[in-house]
Amino acid sequence: MKIKEVRIKLVEDRQDKLRAYASITLDDSLVIRDLKIIEGGKGLFVAMPSRKIHDRCPRCRSKNHMRARYCNDCGERLGEERGDFDERGRVRLYADIAHPIHQTGRDEVQRLVLDAYRDEIERERRGLRPAPGFVDIDYDAPAPSRPRRASGQDHPRHSSGNEPGRSRDEGRRAQRA
Repeated sequence: MKIKEVRIKLVEDRQDKLRAYASITLDDSLVIRDLKIIEGGKGLFVAMPSRKIHDRCPRCRSKNHMRARYCNDCGERLGEERGDFDERGRVRLYADIAHPIHQTGRDEVQRLVLDAYRDEIERERRGLRPAPGFVDIDYDAPAPSRPRRASGQDHPRHSSGNEPGRSRDEGRRAQRA
């Protein structure tokens, strides 16, 4: 797979180590969002999208973040040395959601993303507008409406027995009224 597009969104507050977010498109068929460009001790690097690691309380089985000292639900004191450790002996707090399998893939992603980041920094320095098209998913926006079937009927599997052309929710609202 080849990276066809890289989009960069610079972070406003540059006092933190996080410099920008990136999004990459593979072969015009797969997008990976939330790559982070971070200023580390040895320079810039790209962190892959990740999630917080949790473990379960031994008493109530509720999920808790690895740094939690007490259970969020029952208040039970949690052990200090729990979870997996990294190569430096520290507890792993995050796990990658998506990542390259081989070092050559990781090097390619990092090279292309950092090149795009440097281009975006140069655009900003010159006073140019941000590169067009970095749009994150708006999870609160309503889903686009789907075209109706030729007969005007909803799909039979999803039909609630309401009038033709009326959605389930509309039918339920009408029944309540």
